[in-house]
Amino acid sequence: MNLIGNLEKIQTKNILVIGDIMLDRYSFGITKRISQEAPVPVILKKDEKIVLGGAANVAVNLKKAHQNVSILSVIGNDLQGEKLLDCLKKQDIDTSLIVKDDSRCTTTKTRIVGQNNAQMLRIDEEDSSPIQEKVKQILIEELEKNIKKFDLVVISDYKKGLLDITNTQKMIEICNKANRKTLVDIKEPNYQKYANAYLIKPNLNELKDITGMNVDSDEDIVKAAKALLENTKSQYVLATRGKDGMTIVGKQDFKHIACKSREVFDVTGAGDTVISYLATGLVSDINLMEAIQIANYAAGVEVSKFGTYAVTIDDIKQYIEKENNVFFENKIVTINKLKEILKEKSNKKIVFTNGCFDIFHVGHSRYLREASKLGDILIVGVNSDASVKRLKGKERPIMNEKERMELLASLEFVSYVVMFEEDTPIHLIKEIRPDIITKGGDYKPEEIVGSDIVESYGGQVIVCPYIESKSTTSIINKIKNS
Repeated sequence: MNLIGNLEKIQTKNILVIGDIMLDRYSFGITKRISQEAPVPVILKKDEKIVLGGAANVAVNLKKAHQNVSILSVIGNDLQGEKLLDCLKKQDIDTSLIVKDDSRCTTTKTRIVGQNNAQMLRIDEEDSSPIQEKVKQILIEELEKNIKKFDLVVISDYKKGLLDITNTQKMIEICNKANRKTLVDIKEPNYQKYANAYLIKPNLNELKDITGMNVDSDEDIVKAAKALLENTKSQYVLATRGKDGMTIVGKQDFKHIACKSREVFDVTGAGDTVISYLATGLVSDINLMEAIQIANYAAGVEVSKFGTYAVTIDDIKQYIEKENNVFFENKIVTINKLKEILKEKSNKKIVFTNGCFDIFHVGHSRYLREASKLGDILIVGVNSDASVKRLKGKERPIMNEKERMELLASLEFVSYVVMFEEDTPIHLIKEIRPDIITKGGDYKPEEIVGSDIVESYGGQVIVCPYIESKSTTSIINKIKNS
């Protein structure tokens, strides 16, 4: 199964997301004392982040997957609603089908986060009552009028009042009449609501609630999913199972898919990521099983991040490459290949550094990690063996160029490694034109090779912190003296 090849086949299509949209606000701080007013911790606020949640997070993931995205939904006519619309527009997501309702508030979840990203409290603002009949009618009319503009529809139900059984069934009917697949992320324990959808995606708790059946074993899950399939007359049921992966059940067969996450840090938004990349695969005519595998890897990326995170195609490619042990090789590139790669990443901030990196030590690791934080892509230029000999003497390098490059490429925070034959990386810097060049040590910015070139087109020169008594030469001398 060539998943990298399938990712490269992804086409830009028009996808409509129908569902409950919301703002996710994260308020970060530290706590060092207990309040004198009550036995509760006092949080000293340091930062805040606002991201799109619910069905809006589905839309953002679809956008990161190179899709054209529109949203059909309802928000309150309030400041939070304006902020939500502003966030969507910044992501280039079409908001023309979103209805403002004076009688409702915009759903907002505020999470208070302390040290080490530990969530301490969540505050919800929402109105989960059914939307007004006149608003339902507006939404149905908009869908009927616009359905043929879209290639596929995702319905993301968060039980916040937008989708009741009547209008959900009407929406699926409209989509089916126009021969548009509907993928439904369910919440309601009423299977009739989702009848005749192409695919229904419950998690295990939702599958148990909607069927009233046990989901304790593989066999139980398949039985429950088949019951849901028959009751809803859908084509497929995809049950997401957290650390145990997923199970897809069709009319004729079923398959268990193992989880692709190596580390589960935060499950927020994982379901949104799954249905987004499943939709992306299907709308690009990738077969169902391979689309599920892409979604599975996307979920693996999502749960390894903190909070709501929109997964990119590049994220998934890197994840798959790591799983298949080709990640290091793809990061070691020629200058011509690097220039081709950077053409496709013209919106990214490029950081460049260079060195011999002969006998890799903690000083190298620390400064490269800091360098990676300066931009989106860290490129490391490595002196060839001949270049190191000219600079360091005939006994160097200790490690050959191939080993030094492989070691650097194995670092997660290094994006690409490229070798240069000259004594300095001047030619390399001229060719790739990085936004930032940096070195670790006690350099002055003007002493860094290429500083004049980078500054001439508006780039920056930054010196990363110096690590005392950490150098290849000092290590070699210590070995000799011992």
